[in-house]
Amino acid sequence: MTQGRSYFAGLLTGVVVTGVIGIVGLRAAAAPSVAGPAVVQDAMPKPGVKVLLENAQVRVREVTFAPGTGDTHTHPWAHVGVILTKGQLAFADAGKPEEVVDFEAGSVGFREAKVTHLARNPGKTPMKVIEVEVK
Repeated sequence: MTQGRSYFAGLLTGVVVTGVIGIVGLRAAAAPSVAGPAVVQDAMPKPGVKVLLENAQVRVREVTFAPGTGDTHTHPWAHVGVILTKGQLAFADAGKPEEVVDFEAGSVGFREAKVTHLARNPGKTPMKVIEVEVK
């Protein structure tokens, strides 16, 4: 008789534990992901970045945006961007709608430090930019 109770208690415990694990799993699957947009962002190929010069005063980077590439990022320092190739880039600052900008080679722009934004290439041709970040 004791053996029967032990078996029943074990069976009941297994059913309860399995049910709790299932409920917790369902809640986790149904819960909105805090990193939802980041998951989509991670699926987007990132632009190519090459550091051309870095010292105590500046960092100069060459950024190549192949068509469809993009990245949400925060620049640690204010920077000037020099557009090397004609094309389009789309920008979206945190909490603002995306804006597509047409650039000519030689265009120049400025961004403040510590501003998070998405930069992506919605066009069909690669975009190359030189960024000069002032430390």
